[in-house]
Amino acid sequence: MISTLQDQFHGRPVVEFPIDGTPVPAPSGPVAWRISVPTYDTELEWPEAFATFRTAVDPSSVQAIVVGGWSEPYETSSAGVVAALVAAADELPALRALFLGDMTFEDCEISWIVQSDVTALLTAFPRLEHLGVRGGNQLELSPVRHQHLRSLTIESGGLPGDVVRAVAASDLPALTDLELWLGDENYGADSTVDDLAPILAGDRLPGLTRLALVNCEYQNDTAAAVAAAAIVPRLRHLDLSKGILQDEGAEALLAGQSLTHLESLDLHHNYLTDDMRDRIRAVFASSGTDLNLDGGDADEDEYDGTIYRSVAVGE
Repeated sequence: MISTLQDQFHGRPVVEFPIDGTPVPAPSGPVAWRISVPTYDTELEWPEAFATFRTAVDPSSVQAIVVGGWSEPYETSSAGVVAALVAAADELPALRALFLGDMTFEDCEISWIVQSDVTALLTAFPRLEHLGVRGGNQLELSPVRHQHLRSLTIESGGLPGDVVRAVAASDLPALTDLELWLGDENYGADSTVDDLAPILAGDRLPGLTRLALVNCEYQNDTAAAVAAAAIVPRLRHLDLSKGILQDEGAEALLAGQSLTHLESLDLHHNYLTDDMRDRIRAVFASSGTDLNLDGGDADEDEYDGTIYRSVAVGE
């Protein structure tokens, strides 16, 4: 579950825009403005708060926006939020970073957040460099070509396969950082390892240096695919954490191409045996790679003789 709000985004401190009429903070430097309304028991809609923001803060100077909660996000999609942002695109020429849905579990569980088609955020803001989205419920994306996007993060408890395939089919020549939380089929995840093949081939992602395919039920298959992936030699950071990684997947990683060139390898929240963890540590002992093998809260549950394992973030 997500328990804290972002305090940094796009390398800037996140500053909350006051919707209660109190004086607007006067930051000493560049900031990411967080615009949010209560998710429960409010008559204020996010587009209204956004309109107030644009009268109080010079929109032409805004470089980063964090969209927090909107009214009843467990029932109402982000379509109105997206439409308001797109309609104001001409007023936001300096916008380079946007995060949609910065909510904790107290606002709305990640798999309850109702998203929408976010393609227009990329087409309306052709100079956007960072896009983050939280929540996969009803999330849609069409394949795009975007010249300037440098990082794309989609956090979910269950990412629709159509979205994964859209990302894989997009041309993103400037992208250096891709993070997909693939999730649990009980919360809408229906992608397969085959959907990741164009990403792992890397043809449309020539600048990628960090790849995070995380929170994944089929992490063993992902690990096996990564072990032979053409994109791996150009990566500096690889993240296969938060998922159901077992010895089978780790064995595939060790048997595949060398990963010791990586600056970091994150495998935390895993279901590895102690012997396998020792083997992995031995491989990377002298490589200088920042290795995270923490098993964390990856606990197995047994019911009627069946063992159940879960991703780190589901509901």
